[in-house]
Amino acid sequence: MGELVKLFTCIAILIVTERSLDRAWYAIKTQILQNKIDTLKVGVPSLIYTIQNNLLYIAASNLDAATYQVTYQLKILTTAIFAVTLLRRSLRPLHWPSPVPGGAEAAAAAGQSPLLGFCAALAACFLSGFAGIYFEKILKGSNVSVWIRNVQLSSLSLPLALLTGLLTDGEVIAAKGLLFGFDAWVWFVVMQNAMGGLLVAVVVKYADNILKGFATSLAIIISCIVSIYLFDFQLTAQFALGTALVLLAVFMYSYQPKEVAAPLTTVSSKV
Repeated sequence: MGELVKLFTCIAILIVTERSLDRAWYAIKTQILQNKIDTLKVGVPSLIYTIQNNLLYIAASNLDAATYQVTYQLKILTTAIFAVTLLRRSLRPLHWPSPVPGGAEAAAAAGQSPLLGFCAALAACFLSGFAGIYFEKILKGSNVSVWIRNVQLSSLSLPLALLTGLLTDGEVIAAKGLLFGFDAWVWFVVMQNAMGGLLVAVVVKYADNILKGFATSLAIIISCIVSIYLFDFQLTAQFALGTALVLLAVFMYSYQPKEVAAPLTTVSSKV
């Protein structure tokens, strides 16, 4: 449902930006339907994001919220690695220690497997790093708008996500319907994830994937503050240390040393 919301949102934005339904349809037809090779390239991150999302469900089901949140920030490190290998981007020595976040204590509830959750989160980190950098390369390697790219991404992700849902919960869907259990809170999460996904694409287009990862890391701090006031969250020393390390990582990556101007040299010539 999140991908469906993203698809309709991007089509609506295309209609607004193109200032007519006909021009928006022409853009979709020429850049998506007729340019099949380019569209198939987007199929790679579509497949990876679908697998990643399912791995995140496994991780969230087997880890407590704090451990899940902090562990998933390892995607910053994997993103940095793929940025160097795929985009040939150079990072200063100060950048490399910055993607390593702090840790949080793991508490297993009934029916949870912390090892399974950690492995799923770790695999999702590698998939997130590769897919994010691959998608950034596609976005910045052409003049196709970010909205067209998201139409491509959602159109290819929808069949994969639907197939996954039918394979895992086909009997329940057949008996109770696709939207069974969708109350106001579920729709809120769907809209939030859909809009967040579009914002991520804009950040990737106009910034880079590592900065996107750090923006996500700041969610740890926001979640911590909100949880203290709304849910009586008990802040532990280990969680506070992990949050502090994330802040330090943001500073280390954002730091730009001042360039020393080259001394002017006087060139004399004899006439």
